[in-house]
Parts: sequence; C-alpha cells; structure tokens
Amino acid sequence: MRLARFLGYRLLLAIPVVLGIVVLNFFLIHLAPGDAASVLAGESGAASPEYMEQLRHKFGLDRPLATQFGVYLLNMLHLDLGYSFRNDSPVGSLIVDRLWPTGLLMLTAFAAALLIGTLLGLVAATGRNSWRDAVISLVSLVAYATPGFWLGLMMIVVFAIRLGWLPTSGYDTVGADNEGWDEVWDVGRHLVMPAVALALFYLAVYARVMRASVLEQIGMDYVTTARAKGQTEARVMVGHVLRNALLPVVTMAGVQAGNLIGGSIVVETVFGWPGVGTLAFNALQSRDLNLLLGIFFVSACLVVVINLAVDLVYVCLDPRMEL
Repeated sequence: MRLARFLGYRLLLAIPVVLGIVVLNFFLIHLAPGDAASVLAGESGAASPEYMEQLRHKFGLDRPLATQFGVYLLNMLHLDLGYSFRNDSPVGSLIVDRLWPTGLLMLTAFAAALLIGTLLGLVAATGRNSWRDAVISLVSLVAYATPGFWLGLMMIVVFAIRLGWLPTSGYDTVGADNEGWDEVWDVGRHLVMPAVALALFYLAVYARVMRASVLEQIGMDYVTTARAKGQTEARVMVGHVLRNALLPVVTMAGVQAGNLIGGSIVVETVFGWPGVGTLAFNALQSRDLNLLLGIFFVSACLVVVINLAVDLVYVCLDPRMEL
C-alpha cells in the first residue's frame, strides 16, 4: 500500500514536470531559424516564394505560433506525437522503430559503466595509496577526459580497419539474414565499440565517486565497531561499507541518465547505429520539428521513469528512507 501511494505521488509530481518540458521545448525549437518547408524546397530545387507558401500551408507552418502550440498541446493530451512530413510517417511509429537499438545500447553501456566502475572504485579504495589505487585513478582520469566521439573514431581505426576484429558501423550485417544465436552474436559484435565509447566516461565517474564514498564510510564509527566485534575485513566491506557507499553512486546514476541519452546521439552518429540518437540528428538537419519534439518528449518520460526507479533502489539500500 505504501509502495502504491509512493508511486502515485511521484507520478503526480512528474505530470507538471513533463508538461513544463513540453512547453519549453516547443518554444525553444521554434526560435531556431528555418523549417521543414525551406529544407524540402531547397532539396527539390523549387524554392520559389509561391512553392514555399504552399508547403508552409500544407504543414500548418503559416498559422500563428499560439495556434500551432494549441494544436500541438491538444495532440499531446491524446498521446499523438504528430506527423513527420520529412519522413512521411507518424512520429510515434518512427520513434518506436528506433527505441530497441537505443535501449539496447544505453542499457549495455549503463550496466557496464555502473558494475565495472563500482568494482574499480571499491578496489581502489581498499588499496588506498597502493599501486592499484594509482593505476585505477590514472585510468579513470584519462577516461573522464577522453571525448566519446574521438574514442569511437580511434576504435574504428584500430579494431575495425587495422585489426579487422569488429565491424565499423551498423546494427547488424546487411543481407546476412541471421537467426537465433547467430543474430545475437552478430548484433553483439556491432554493439561492442558503441557501448564502450558511451560507457567509458560514466565508468570513470562511478569509479571516482565509489572510491571517495568507500573511503568516507571506512572512517565511520560503525565500521570501527564492526571490526572491534571481530568481523573479518571482507564481511565489514560487503555487509556494512558497500551498502552505504553505493548510495552516492546510485544518486549519480540517476542524475547521469539524461546525459546518457544525450551522449548516445554522438555515439550513434559516429557508429551509424540506427537508434533514436541518429534519428534526432537527422531530424535536426532536416528541421523536422515534429519529430524533434516527439523525441524530446519520449526522452523526458524516460528520464522521469529512470529517476523513479533510482528512488526505489535508494529505498531498498537505505532502510532509513521511508515510502
């Protein structure tokens, strides 16, 4: 009952947040110069004023901005994300088709960054001022300072072009028609480099946060008490320190969720990964405002859901938190 009440309360709080994001995105996007009509007219080579006027009337771009916003808001209330005139398809279907590749990439990168980063931070903290602490700190610093797009390009040059171990781009091998485990293996090989390029920065963040958190918890009185009772060092670390040290990491993971979605745009573009990030990049180039607004709305909803999940994990880790 408490869990249901907690979830209901958080969902009610999320409604004005998402509504505010919808309003802000609409007016910010319409401040940018250009529209879909100018792009289509330029591509067709018929950019006469009359043709431009016909396209704007067809797309509803000749209406006052307040009228366009009212129509957009009414459609959003009916969960209608609009129509992409550039792709000649509903925005909702375009996004749904790209959600699985993006979700696979994000979940893989997020899980790898969180698990490996937490483990490295724990190893560095337990060996404070040792050689492994120095190595992990140095690697984390380099990973934190390395741009994802540059790392992706270097990985393509080394592992795809020079060594030929991994494919350069795409989601799977074109025309291979693989099935079963062959398809899983094929997609996995294509996933390795994009996931590493996306995860490395966040791995460094989690490792640094975990190291600092563990070192802080080790100095607490309850750790001294546990050691005085004769508990082994492994039991003290796993049973007492680790659970409390994970709280800042979980908080950071929730905050970084939005950045992970934004970072996937760059990584997907570099590797030609057919996800929502590539779709957003193409929509931006073609001034497909309806598609951009739909992607921003779905991204905002995903961030809200992820933060709700983080709150639930926080409650499980910290018994002092009440629903």
